[in-house]
Amino acid sequence: MKILKTILIAFGILAFVMGMLWMGQGTGYIRWPANSFMIDMSEWTIRGAGLAVAGLIAILVARRLR
Repeated sequence: MKILKTILIAFGILAFVMGMLWMGQGTGYIRWPANSFMIDMSEWTIRGAGLAVAGLIAILVARRLR
């Protein structure tokens, strides 16, 4: 069960960070890489928010595992 907890926490952290990156690119705050198709595209803001929430849920579930 400990390995599952570790995997869920790692997935949660990566998903949260990637979701925040997508949100930043979708809103235009993060313009990296400069030629990214995601910059200033609102659908990536929504997808990023969903991924960030999924990451937080994974972390919360992992913390409840014994």
